[in-house]
Amino acid sequence: MASFSVVNNITSAYAQTNLQATQLGLQKALNRLSSGYRINNSGDDAAGLSVANTYRNSSAVLTQGVRNANDGMSNLQIKDGALSNISTLLDRLSTLASQAATTKDTTIQAKLNSEFKNVTDEITRETKVAGLDTSSSFSVFVSNTTTASDGMVGGSVAAVTLTSLGIDASKIDSQSAAITAVSKISSAVTSLGSVQSTIGSLQNSLQFAVGLAQSQLVNTKAAESRIRDANVAEEAANMTRYNILSQSGIAALAQANQSTSSVLALLK
Repeated sequence: MASFSVVNNITSAYAQTNLQATQLGLQKALNRLSSGYRINNSGDDAAGLSVANTYRNSSAVLTQGVRNANDGMSNLQIKDGALSNISTLLDRLSTLASQAATTKDTTIQAKLNSEFKNVTDEITRETKVAGLDTSSSFSVFVSNTTTASDGMVGGSVAAVTLTSLGIDASKIDSQSAAITAVSKISSAVTSLGSVQSTIGSLQNSLQFAVGLAQSQLVNTKAAESRIRDANVAEEAANMTRYNILSQSGIAALAQANQSTSSVLALLK
């Protein structure tokens, strides 16, 4: 049996409760649409937020890893350029030594030896400029793995000096000295090639590591997006639905409030 009361308007209470839920839903839909995120606070999806934050952290590490690798690549390119130039200088030393070994004219040999000395001095200068005058370790952290050794790309780069090349005491001021120099320079070319091989191997390793890191970065960001980002189409539909419910709820609340005043008609 229906109950008529002016003290408690139950119909209005129902309408207010539903309207409040509708307003919360509309607010959440608008918040997601305006921010672009499905998760704007922990309450939206506590477990999802934790996973999304893990992916975001991995993305940050991978992004920095790619930067580290690019910086390391730049360093290797500087060394590689210097080694290439030193290789050309060794070719010039071979030419001078061969020329000096062909003649017994001491005047010509003295001039050739003077240029020989200038070229060796230039090799020393360039090795210092490129940081090749001492052996060094090269290491770059690229991956987001928790095991440091697995994420590290590195190796040891040998020093390139006149001593390490075996030509520190070479001269071409006599025919016999020039012949000896030709042999030593040939060995120096081989030694230099070994260092160039190391540099090239490190460059290739870095390129492969960057390719893997970039692939991981894309996939990690995609994984985070699937959890954190809002589905715009879905939220637009929700906004429309809640807008309609809000308008109908307000109309229903007005009717519920109006129904109370109709009870007064019984007192007339």
